[in-house]
Amino acid sequence: SCPDKKKTVAQRIRQALPSTIQLAVAAMLVAIAIALPLGAVSALKAGTRWDGLLTSISLLGISMPSMWLGPMLLYVFYVLLPWFPGPGEQTGKLSGLVLPSLMLGTHLCAMLARMTRSSLLDALSEDYIRTARAKGLPEWKVVYKHAMRNALLPVITVAGMQFGALLAGAVVTEKVFARPGLGTLLLEAIAQRDYRVVQGATLVIAVMYVGVNLLVDIIYAAVDPRIRV
Repeated sequence: SCPDKKKTVAQRIRQALPSTIQLAVAAMLVAIAIALPLGAVSALKAGTRWDGLLTSISLLGISMPSMWLGPMLLYVFYVLLPWFPGPGEQTGKLSGLVLPSLMLGTHLCAMLARMTRSSLLDALSEDYIRTARAKGLPEWKVVYKHAMRNALLPVITVAGMQFGALLAGAVVTEKVFARPGLGTLLLEAIAQRDYRVVQGATLVIAVMYVGVNLLVDIIYAAVDPRIRV
């Protein structure tokens, strides 16, 4: 489609940005809600059948192509079971965010679950954890108050980087579900050689990356008191 000559670059970006932010936040919430429990249980049950099952689920999520998962979600939850709206329907409502956020969040949550498992296993082997157990603290407090807070630091780093990538625009997801967004706007601008939109969208993406990195540093300080000192 031809670019709208009546709209400025700022207006076109302003129109596409809210949809991208909604999708990125929803996908990140889905990923975190699934990844942290999966990674924690896998670490606590390391070497057992539960660990093997959860690890297999994580590897499946990482290796599953998004361009395949999206159409499968539409086929199951729109064609066979019409529970959610289809492509281009109710894009501004919560129901229209469910399937796109599942498509994006599945791959991301698999990565975060593996990172959570690895980081939590390292934290549980530290001396301060043995000291906390020797003092007679309940196991749930040892895991979630002491080990988990330190294990979250690398997870936050990966989540912040991935969130910045989501804000840059998930083009495949936006195309599959016919959603407007910054990624689609940038891709169309490149195809149409609309360099002003390309420059404007690139600048916005760079600013958002810087903002996400700043937010990650702030979350670091909230999670780890040593950084505040």
